[in-house]
Amino acid sequence: MEILGIDIGGSAIKGAPVDTETGNLLASRFRIATPEMLKPKEMAQIVEQIAKNFGWDGPIGCGFPSVVRGGVVYTAANIHKKWVGANAQQLFSAATDCPVLVLNDADAAGMAEMAFGAGRGQTGAVIIITIGTGLGVALFTNGQLFPNVELGHIQMDGKDAEWRASDAARKRDKLSWKAWAKRFDAYLNYLEKLFWPDLFILGGGVSKVADKFIPLLTVQAQVVPAKLLNEAGIIGAAMAARSLMRQDRGDR
Repeated sequence: MEILGIDIGGSAIKGAPVDTETGNLLASRFRIATPEMLKPKEMAQIVEQIAKNFGWDGPIGCGFPSVVRGGVVYTAANIHKKWVGANAQQLFSAATDCPVLVLNDADAAGMAEMAFGAGRGQTGAVIIITIGTGLGVALFTNGQLFPNVELGHIQMDGKDAEWRASDAARKRDKLSWKAWAKRFDAYLNYLEKLFWPDLFILGGGVSKVADKFIPLLTVQAQVVPAKLLNEAGIIGAAMAARSLMRQDRGDR
């Protein structure tokens, strides 16, 4: 089943068609940098541009950096405040003239890692963290997703955890990997006391250099880098949109 997956991040929007049975990208990623917070219509234009780049006229899955329920955006930590209350699903569908499913971006990445990556075959509690502009978190129990957990926004030292422990925080504060790992380790230990997971999977751009900080972490749970790296959000978004194909067949 071929579906276009789109991953909306804090600094770029990227997409590619995906074979949802294998998790393989069917073309090279198309990426558009977004250095500024985009308002809904502006972002919809970029989603349309990505769809047009692939000549796409089928279902689209879109991972979005917010709590998303029924296609509606509920939070705006790292996106423009005008998104709160907007129906991203309807907006993107109108822009692309395609059926679109929108879900939380960390949930999308987590779905991909559980199906095709480091979480494949894992039972028990698994926490997947995408480390980038913020800290996106997906929580799975025996393979079942608990959506929209937003654990990057738990309070640590009076601030959101992602303010201190995201990759953006590392760059902003010009931290060495050792100094940043100490902050991130405190965050993981906090999550461990709350959820006692069997496994942490760490994704996002920093997963490419996991050897620089994973050996410095002290949590009891196993910690591994994500296998799908920056492709996870695209693959998971496409996987989630398979429901659109089932609905379409059911309408016929």
